Formats: sequence, C-alpha cells, structure tokens
Amino acid sequence: MPLPSALPPALAPEALPRLIDALVEQGWYLGEGVLDADLCAELHAELTALAERDALEAAGIGRGQELQLRRDIRGDAIHWLDRESLAQRRYLEAMGEVQQALNRALFLGLFEYEAHFAHYPPGAFYRRHLDSFRGRANRVVSTVGYLNPDWPEDGGGEMVLYAPDEPEREVARVRPSAGTFACFLAESVPHEVLPTRLPRASIAGWFRRNASLGGRVDPAR
Repeated sequence: MPLPSALPPALAPEALPRLIDALVEQGWYLGEGVLDADLCAELHAELTALAERDALEAAGIGRGQELQLRRDIRGDAIHWLDRESLAQRRYLEAMGEVQQALNRALFLGLFEYEAHFAHYPPGAFYRRHLDSFRGRANRVVSTVGYLNPDWPEDGGGEMVLYAPDEPEREVARVRPSAGTFACFLAESVPHEVLPTRLPRASIAGWFRRNASLGGRVDPAR
C-alpha cells in the first residue's frame, strides 16, 4: 500500500550522504534529529501500548535452535515490525531508501531489511556484542532508531560503540533521544547498551544479504 504523498519525509534527506561517508571512513554513523519527530512519537506510542498489553516477547541471544533467554546478557523485550500500522510502513519505507542508497554507493548487495521494536524496562541492559560474525551470518549493516521523548542526561541507556580494530576503545556514546539514528557495520563494530534508569524505546534493524550465503542458512528471525 503506497504511503500518502502529503506525509513529510521520515528521514532527513541530508543524512544519507553523511551516513554513507561515515560508514566508509569509520564503519559507523550517528546523527541527531534524523528521524521525523511526529513519526517517532507515533512509533513510541505504538511500542508503549504493546508493552502495556504485555504483547512483547523477551529477547534472546543466538538464532534458530541456538536461541537462548539470558537476562544476565540482554534484558529487552521485542516486537517485529510487520507494516501493521502507517507509522511502521513509513519507517520501513525510509529504511528501503537507505538500502537503495547503500547498494548504489557501496555495492553491498543488500536485499532485505528486518527490524523490531526494543523496549528496555528500568535496569535493563545489553552486554557488549557483535550483531554478526565474520563469514557466518548475513547481517551486514545494523541500524538503531530512537523514540524516547525528552530523554534526561541522567537517564542512562546509552548505546556505546567500540572501535572495530580496538574493541576496548570507545568511539561513541549514543544518548537514546527521539530522532537520533545510528548505523554501523554489523560484523565489525562491538557495541553495548548501558543500564537504563527509565523505560527505553528504540527500533533495531539489519540490512541483510542472501540468506543462504556461504552455504549456511541464516533464518530471517
């Protein structure tokens, strides 16, 4: 279903060339005010309603038969985006534009994007990890869009990015404020989510290559 033409762009147009340049130069990108404010508010309301209805599922680590629930490693709850609302469709359409731009500029062969809401209750965190392992999976580029309005300086919940070649060196600390958008190479940039003091809302997503790459099947979810 096409989106109404009167809607404002979901993604700031000037963000795309900066995003591509940053991925090439350092492997990660961070931009504030990149996502449309009204869209962030709609998505935040949708995630909040899901949490209040207990319609989220506890997030695990690993995939397929190796999936484990480890609250000592990861404490968020998730809901996969499936275009069930106009806000979801707008966000996914914007990520489609990012995918096309990355493929045109960097020839990455990205063919699919998957994403889920992520809700971190107070005290929750996600220990340092990579979103993909070299030669094993097909997640190529990770994205995080933040939905939290008026996030205070002492709210916690920052995402910390570490240098690809020096995994102990912090290169960025991302405050989870509405409109902020982060993007990084999935198999190169270690990252973690620090404990949050307040309910924390975001959308985590991944651009993927062919699911049977290297003879190893990597299921979509």
